Amino acid sequence: MLKRLFFAVTLFTYGFSAFGQNADSLTVVKTRWQKNKVAKQVVLYRHHFDQKNLFAANENISFLEIKNTGRKAVFAIGAEEKELITTSNFGLRDTAIAAVNGNFFDVKNGGSVDFVRLNGKNVNTNRLDKNGNRARHQEAALVIENGKISIVKWDGTADWETKLNAQNILLNGPLLTLNNVDESLDTAGFNRLRHPRTCLGIKANGRVVLLTVDGRNENSAGMSLFELTKLMRWLGCTSAINFDGGGSTTLWVNGMEGNGVINYPTDNKKWDHEGQRKVANVILVKKKTRR
Repeated sequence: MLKRLFFAVTLFTYGFSAFGQNADSLTVVKTRWQKNKVAKQVVLYRHHFDQKNLFAANENISFLEIKNTGRKAVFAIGAEEKELITTSNFGLRDTAIAAVNGNFFDVKNGGSVDFVRLNGKNVNTNRLDKNGNRARHQEAALVIENGKISIVKWDGTADWETKLNAQNILLNGPLLTLNNVDESLDTAGFNRLRHPRTCLGIKANGRVVLLTVDGRNENSAGMSLFELTKLMRWLGCTSAINFDGGGSTTLWVNGMEGNGVINYPTDNKKWDHEGQRKVANVILVKKKTRR
C-alpha cells in the first residue's frame, strides 16, 4: 500500500512539473511580442509577462534577433583594459546599432576578469582562483570573425583562448547549451537563484538572439540559469551562453526611447531606464561599412 501511494505521489509530482514546463513553453511560443525593426537584419522583440504567467512569476523580457551573415549588420566587441563605461556609452562611442553588457569585471579597479582580445590585441587575461582553476564563466568564448559571431567551448587546456585565431574574443559563461546539448549546471546560488540575466543564443537558422531578462523587482523576478536555458530553447536557440547579469544587465538600441535603454537596469533600484551600471566591455551590433 505504501509503495503504491509513493508511486502515485511521485507520478503526480512529475506530471505536475511536466505540465508546468509545458504550460510555460506554450506561453512563450504563443506570446504576441511587441516587434520593432531597428535596422536591416536587426529586429527588437519585447514582452512583459505581468500576470505571473511565466515560471509562476512576472518577467520582463527584451531581445534582438540578428541575421548572422556579416553583411548588413555585423558583431563587434567594445572593451576597455581598465576603465568602466556604461553599455549605452560604449554603443554611442562606437556608433553601434545596439549593445549588450559583456563579461565579468573588477568593480573596484576596472577591467575584465576574463580573457578579452580586441582587434588582435589581448586586452585582459583570466584571473584564476587561488588553486589556479578557471571560473565557469571562463569555460566558453564568443568569437567574432568577419562580423559573424559564434560560441566556442573550452577544450580543457590552460592556454586555450590564446591559441584561438580570431581577432576578437570574449570569454563568458556559464555555457548553457551547445549544438542542442544542454550543459550541466550545479546548484550553486548563482545558477539556482533568480537574477537579472543577459544571454546570447544562436538559432537553428543561424540567427543570433541577444536577450535580457529584468529582475530584482515585483515587475520582473529575473531567472535562474535553469529557467534561462529553457527560455532560450523555447525561443529556438540550439546554443546559448550566459553573460554577466545582475546590475550589469543592459540592452541598448540606438535612437529608441529612454536614451536607447530598452530594459530596466537595477543599479538605482528603480523600475526605470536610468539604472545602468558601468561595465568593462560589451557586445556590439554595428552597421557594416563599405570599404
